[in-house]
Amino acid sequence: MSTAVDPAGPLDRLRALHDARRLAAEYPAVPGLLAELAQRDDAAAQLARAGRLLARTAPEDVAALHPGVQPAAVAVTGHGTLDGLTAPLVAELARHGIPARVTAGDHGAWLRDLQDGGSHLYAPGTELALCLLDARIVFDELPLPWRAEDVAAAVAGKAALLDELAGRYARHGPGTLVLHTLPLPAEYPRQLVDHRSRTELAILWREFNIAVLRLAAAHPRLHVIDLEPLIAEGGPLRDPRLAAYAEAHLGGELLGRYARQAGHLLRALRGRAKKVLVVDLDNTLWDGVLGDDGPDGIAAATTYRGAAFGRFQRVVKQIGSQGVLLAVCSKNDRGPVLDVLRTHPDMALREDDFVCVSADWEPKDGAVQALADRLNLATDSFVFADDSPFERGLVASSHPGAAVVPLDEEPALHVDRLLADGWFDVPELTAADRGRAAQYRQEAGRQDLRRAAGSVDEYLRALGVTVEVAPVRDHEVARVAQLTLRTNQFNLTTRRLQPPDVRERLDAPGHLALAVRSRDRFGDNGVVGALFAHREDAVLHIDNVLLSCRVFARGIEQAALAALLEHARDSGAAEVRACFRPTAKNHRVRGFYPSLGFEQVAEAADGAVEFRHPLTDLPAVPGHVTLDVALRPGPC
Repeated sequence: MSTAVDPAGPLDRLRALHDARRLAAEYPAVPGLLAELAQRDDAAAQLARAGRLLARTAPEDVAALHPGVQPAAVAVTGHGTLDGLTAPLVAELARHGIPARVTAGDHGAWLRDLQDGGSHLYAPGTELALCLLDARIVFDELPLPWRAEDVAAAVAGKAALLDELAGRYARHGPGTLVLHTLPLPAEYPRQLVDHRSRTELAILWREFNIAVLRLAAAHPRLHVIDLEPLIAEGGPLRDPRLAAYAEAHLGGELLGRYARQAGHLLRALRGRAKKVLVVDLDNTLWDGVLGDDGPDGIAAATTYRGAAFGRFQRVVKQIGSQGVLLAVCSKNDRGPVLDVLRTHPDMALREDDFVCVSADWEPKDGAVQALADRLNLATDSFVFADDSPFERGLVASSHPGAAVVPLDEEPALHVDRLLADGWFDVPELTAADRGRAAQYRQEAGRQDLRRAAGSVDEYLRALGVTVEVAPVRDHEVARVAQLTLRTNQFNLTTRRLQPPDVRERLDAPGHLALAVRSRDRFGDNGVVGALFAHREDAVLHIDNVLLSCRVFARGIEQAALAALLEHARDSGAAEVRACFRPTAKNHRVRGFYPSLGFEQVAEAADGAVEFRHPLTDLPAVPGHVTLDVALRPGPC
């Protein structure tokens, strides 16, 4: 997986920044350097070295210099030696722009740490609590000699214990508990001399791991990493000598892959999944160059190399079916490109699979920006996959927040490289995700209507917007949580909530958790926003207001707030209080509350502004909006 980049360069540059005490100041450059390291054949070792350097820089120092950076507190416990996890974990989180402070418990203290509400796993602010276990938590408790039926009783007891501990952490822990499936080292089945007993042990162990995986469905603050696919990537499970003498029961390569998965998880929990996959065409989606070889000279099937490109196309289509927006960015003439996407027999991807096909001879960094503008998304929501080092470098330098996937001349590696970093991972897929591409395609009809209208007012009247404000329904909890995690532009306080947090607010007396739904003449947009509020005596406090960027400027937010303010007045509130907390991306909505009659009452040193509405003169619902409100009468 080596590239043309100098393999020693990134680590040398990190070391130079560290030696000059400039790592905190230059932290925005760190993810790019680590991305280069991740492409090396010895990526695990290189990232571990980088992690040791990065661990010496305080996350608080990074956050103080870069206000948009949010450090992470990660707590680790386990059965054996945990020292090998810290460095790769720090590096993998830094790859996603997250400086991390990792605290580890005492050797072998996992059970005590999970049972003790005062342990570091329960420390306020902990986002991830990682618990690393191994097969010895079962086999060390077996009688000697032991048989398969002894293992059956032991794993049943361990599954029940993990269930109890996960429930305890879900009730009292501040973050997400992370367990994993337990690999079965070969030494244990080989101790059974008959094949029937070995088969029985294999079945028992797989059933135990299935029970561990099922715990994630039962406990909302639990995530289980399946180690089997990580082990299948290659490399030993462990070094027998380190396992015997240092109790390091999971090897360094496996810990590196585990750290990578933990990084993907935290990024997903923070709502930072990428939303758009932009792909090249020539030697990316098909074998050959359309302009040189013609449509008959390209292949995505029928030839050995072409079949590898076809496999890549099928994976891209699979990703697109789950809410990721697909786009083409190719240096080609548009007409022939569209002909291929419409009619070429090899293509698994067709024109309708893409929200945009950009085929011209302009620089690709400009095409990416134009696509971002069209979709009303920031370029840090993009993944750019291309076989040209020049194009990748151009996009990376112009859009440093975008993820760049290097595809070279070996198409058999395209799929692995695209999937390696889990850029599109989300905690839970919603119905809105599956319908996202269709909703963006509906936007073409809205744009045609807007161009034909004589004015914005005429366009909005013709659009026929209907807004519904009502308590979050059970099947909408995941979608509303996703909005809090992934919405950045229209997010007044940027408070991120997981599904259990939304449900807690929904069920809590004195709290409102409202979904905002919209539809118009072109279709149903589903849940596009959310309102959170709580009542304290005669004051209704708005905790947050969110709206999806794809429905901006249609009067939806004004209608929703008008409904909430009217409810506050009708339920006996004397006033409504609200706060705006500025971020790097929500500056455009700083004037939202004042536009609805709120008065500024205070401003903090960090820029947070507190507002008050006296409920004497309520804002009107925009005339072009039909409002449907389903709120219970009385105070919250």
